[in-house]
Amino acid sequence: MKLLRKQLDKAAPLFHEGGKLSRLYPLYEAADSFLFTPGERTKSGPHVRDSIDLKRTMIAVVIALTPCVLFGAYNTGYQELHAANPSLGIRDVNVFNALFIGLSYFIPIYAVTVIVGGLLEGVFAIVRKHEINEGFLVTSMLFPLILPASIPLWQVALGIAFGVVIGKEVFGGTGMNVLNPALTGRLFLYMAYPAQISGDRTWVTGTENWADGYSGATILSQFFTSGDTSYSWFESFIGLVPGCIGETSTLLCLAGAGYLVFSKVGSWRVMLSCLIGLVVTTLLMNVLAPSPDHYMAVAPHWQIVAGGFAFGAVFMATDPVSAAQTDTGRWIYGFLIGALTVIVRVLNPAYPEGIMLAIIFMNVFAPVIDYYVTKANIRRREARLGVQ
Repeated sequence: MKLLRKQLDKAAPLFHEGGKLSRLYPLYEAADSFLFTPGERTKSGPHVRDSIDLKRTMIAVVIALTPCVLFGAYNTGYQELHAANPSLGIRDVNVFNALFIGLSYFIPIYAVTVIVGGLLEGVFAIVRKHEINEGFLVTSMLFPLILPASIPLWQVALGIAFGVVIGKEVFGGTGMNVLNPALTGRLFLYMAYPAQISGDRTWVTGTENWADGYSGATILSQFFTSGDTSYSWFESFIGLVPGCIGETSTLLCLAGAGYLVFSKVGSWRVMLSCLIGLVVTTLLMNVLAPSPDHYMAVAPHWQIVAGGFAFGAVFMATDPVSAAQTDTGRWIYGFLIGALTVIVRVLNPAYPEGIMLAIIFMNVFAPVIDYYVTKANIRRREARLGVQ
């Protein structure tokens, strides 16, 4: 590391103002900050001393996501092997074989995401002459995890480009975006290419046609077409079911939630209020359902483990930039995400997954929620102090 530090210091004059490569300084600064702590410090007050910074925040999210990545790769391989031979059970599948197959899908998707998204981040940083922030580190990991393993790579490139440019850079970059960039890219792909992004129709290895592949129909699709599912609740909770790469395991999402709350990176208020909103709205829909076996009458414990609710509530809704900023606002924001998720799932059976649309919709209203919460706090203080 000392040798690398010396080489970076030696190359620094080329990238600083007046150097031959000064226009590429954002790229140099990004590499230097990623590998080492920033060398610049303020020389005058005021100072805020804290052990957390943007890099540590993003790395905490990456650590929380890592179990979902590994299990998602394993589950992708398991689903393909099981589709090729339905008699295979979980104990009959070699873990390393399934993991290898899954990684052969995940790694190309992740590589395209990093290359295309990172290139766009670099271009915008150079043109605007600002630093490359670590925010894309999380976006680049989240985006592949909310895609089906069989998605064509050119669609991955198109989706991440849309998410980075329209979801973030047009607003000014990291910290300025209104929408979650990863979800913005996925929403674009769903609207433009619903057949490939739905997860119900996937590419079968070794064939030349789209067909019902190794991921099969998702649990939500089964619920809202037949009113039942062929998977057990425990299988759904563990994550051994069809779905997007990283969002099937509620168990590992809960483990990630615990780490984010412990490290004070993710808001427990948003996570808990999402759950409360989902449960309350589900119970209301069960009351309004014409009969107990109607597709509206899905039990709350199934709503929690089916689809990408747990993943969205833990890793997407808690985005510190696009979520509500006030404590009261977070309770309202999360509750409405959970409620809207159920409303979209139940009242629009053609689109059974609702967490993505719910989060994007509430991203837009998060500033409005914070505004009225702040105004209400000001009015209460003025009333307490007798201010006219």
